[in-house]
Amino acid sequence: MSTTMTVQEAGRALADPTAYTDEARLHEALALLRREDPVHWVEAPGYRPFWAITKHEDVLEIERDNELFLSAPRPMLMTAELEELQRRQREQGMELRTLVHMDDPEHKKMRAITADWFKPRSLRRLEGRIRELARRHVDRMAELGGECDFVTDIAAQFPLYVILSVLGLPESDYGRMLTLTQELFGGADAELQRGDTPADTAAAIVDFFEYFNALTASRRANPTEDLASVIANARVDGKPLSTVHTASYYTIIATAGHDTTGSAIAGGLHALIEHPDQLARLKADPSLMPSAVEEMIRWVTPVKQFTRTAAADTEIRGVRIAEGQSVLLSYPSANRDEEVFDDPFRFDVGRDPNKHLAFGFGVHYCLGVRLAKMEVRIFFEELLPRLESIELAGEPRLIATTFVGGLKHLPIRYALKG
Repeated sequence: MSTTMTVQEAGRALADPTAYTDEARLHEALALLRREDPVHWVEAPGYRPFWAITKHEDVLEIERDNELFLSAPRPMLMTAELEELQRRQREQGMELRTLVHMDDPEHKKMRAITADWFKPRSLRRLEGRIRELARRHVDRMAELGGECDFVTDIAAQFPLYVILSVLGLPESDYGRMLTLTQELFGGADAELQRGDTPADTAAAIVDFFEYFNALTASRRANPTEDLASVIANARVDGKPLSTVHTASYYTIIATAGHDTTGSAIAGGLHALIEHPDQLARLKADPSLMPSAVEEMIRWVTPVKQFTRTAAADTEIRGVRIAEGQSVLLSYPSANRDEEVFDDPFRFDVGRDPNKHLAFGFGVHYCLGVRLAKMEVRIFFEELLPRLESIELAGEPRLIATTFVGGLKHLPIRYALKG
């Protein structure tokens, strides 16, 4: 792959939200780093420096060693200004402290609270409800008359309905949850952000806390059979969860539990439109659906990065990483690593093996991975048998982000049976 950018420019792209709106530019940068400097020191304006880790093997090594590479105090890449704002929020007791912010033994104890809800036997109870919601949203596509913005009309809505019904939230609040999620994850996107300052992004966290604090009080007073009641009434080391822990737990499930899945569904459909041979192949052979789901998730990679901080001096590929320095794990890069994936820029619904890292690895492997895959699978099982034709009806647009995201608009034109 020819390139006109320098390695330094490629590294800085990882800290540039606009780079993630241009997949050609992003993957040009990532390929350059993998090839020439896979453990690369990045100094980007507005950010504290970090090491960019772009090879699949190195991301795996770091994820495995959760005692050497810690989530705290910098679990994801943020501007220095936002890091300072969150430090002040911590002092005020309004810190967002989710599973992705924690290390063991705290992480293990907190993860155990909801682990049973995401095991196969529990998810089997949800399959009928998920299929009903998928069918409802495919019907909605039919009602829209053959043309829609698939992201805003369908892909952002379906997984939102799934996860919030699991939590037990009233449907009247779903719109508010969607807006807050977009403001939280889209803080760098001019269309989705609440405002253009870190304080505006932080205000979305405050709103989440206020909503979920009221939910905690309600479920403690009147427990039900939903996941919100499990979280509200959980005890760790014999003590109830703090206000910060309950609100943070709800926030990560309510946001990551639908935003990433919606990105996978939208990006998966876009990939099928752009690769009509693979769409025809999948329609002709529905037994490929499980591998197609994995390929959609690899292709999109909704979570762009997490960061880890070295607890002691160490080395990666012979490069010295000093205690206290941060490493950024680039999942889009790992999922296009030429040493791991045969022809990684080919979308292949039958790809096998598919050792993608879109859900992370090790102790922080995504808690909701089975639910996410089930939702993607069921949605396409409902859509594809009814799909007679489909094409783009406008230009797809991606979210400006450095953390979580995918398509924010996907205009399509289609014909459905029934």
